[in-house]
Amino acid sequence: MRRVGFWVCSALVFSSMVGTGVFTSLGFQAAVLSSPFVILALWVVGGVVALCGALSYAELAAALPRSGGEYHFLSRIFHPAFGVMAGVVSVFVGFSAPLALGAMAFGSYFSRAFPGVPPGVSAPVVVVGLALVHGLTLGVSGRFQVAATVCKVTLIVGFLVAGFFLAEGADFRPARGDMMLVASPAFAVSLMFVMYSYSGWNSAVYIAGEVQNPERVLPAALTAGTLVVTLLYVGLNAVFLASAPLSELQGKIEIGEVAARHLFGVSGGRLMSGIIAAGLIAALSALTWAGPRVAQVAGEDFRELSWFARKSGTGIPVQALAFQTAVVMVLLASGSFEAVLLYAQFALMTCSCLTIAGMLVLRWREPKLPRPFLCPLFPWPPLAFLAVGLFSLVYTVAVRPVQAGAGILTLAAGVCLYFFVRKK
Repeated sequence: MRRVGFWVCSALVFSSMVGTGVFTSLGFQAAVLSSPFVILALWVVGGVVALCGALSYAELAAALPRSGGEYHFLSRIFHPAFGVMAGVVSVFVGFSAPLALGAMAFGSYFSRAFPGVPPGVSAPVVVVGLALVHGLTLGVSGRFQVAATVCKVTLIVGFLVAGFFLAEGADFRPARGDMMLVASPAFAVSLMFVMYSYSGWNSAVYIAGEVQNPERVLPAALTAGTLVVTLLYVGLNAVFLASAPLSELQGKIEIGEVAARHLFGVSGGRLMSGIIAAGLIAALSALTWAGPRVAQVAGEDFRELSWFARKSGTGIPVQALAFQTAVVMVLLASGSFEAVLLYAQFALMTCSCLTIAGMLVLRWREPKLPRPFLCPLFPWPPLAFLAVGLFSLVYTVAVRPVQAGAGILTLAAGVCLYFFVRKK
């Protein structure tokens, strides 16, 4: 059933991207990078890399329009073992981990707005509630996603306007030593936080099987969504940095509350925390909607995983949705925010780099394959993405070996799983 159009696809991309990362990760960057110029440059680089990735994925999605994302692409280009690996990463890391992180952030902001409600209560409640919404019908999912996205856009634009008039300002001019920071391991690891914030630029490809005219709609939605989010991210982080001293942002998760408290006072900070918590629902909703489709496609391909492919009478993969929700609840009960984020982004970046490398391989191996959309300025966008991705991966292994090791083990487990299932 192909019912999803451009606006719903764009809303899915926007909501998947604008969520936990932009309202939480600046504090970790401020802790290791002392320059507002370098931090803002970090977000510009992240936006350019995300756009390069979106253009590359758009070509793949138009040429190979089936739900499943990296699982489908890597299976088709390289080998089903790589597809299963990407599927495992998508189910356990790509969607479940961001959902858990988003729920943690939601609980943290919600408790700031309503001190009587502990984060450990509100986080699982929002996860289960969204699973119930997306377990109804595809139409309900689409309408809910568009409505949540409109609310989120209103929030961000309002905050940007207020910050423009009320923020005291920050010095964003480059200073001596800034270029040394850009070439440092701290910049590379901070880039993992930023790329996590931009993750979701590829979200629409996971529901490609439900999109009308995917060869036209998917490239347009991926590109438009990524461009809009890049502009908003740079503006939003400029406001955060201009609103509060860098020392107060360092190591904080609730950076939106810290900035709002400086702009509007204590009461205004609490109100903004509640608004940000409401805005996070759109990102959590997008992940809840798209994630089960990966397990569903794997279930269609492998008999031993067919349980995930079962749908309700309205076409919703409810058993895959229930499994994802259970994994999220487990992650909520274990792990710190920073550790889970770095582990998740390492595995995600590895799969994205493999997929974009696959796009280059497909161009060389199958030059006559119909491609309704061609990546502009080829081969520079995929090469730029791979260069920055490998830069951040190598430094993460060197600086955060535990999180990188956990990501590598997850990737290896995905490859091993392939040998325990057999193709239909």
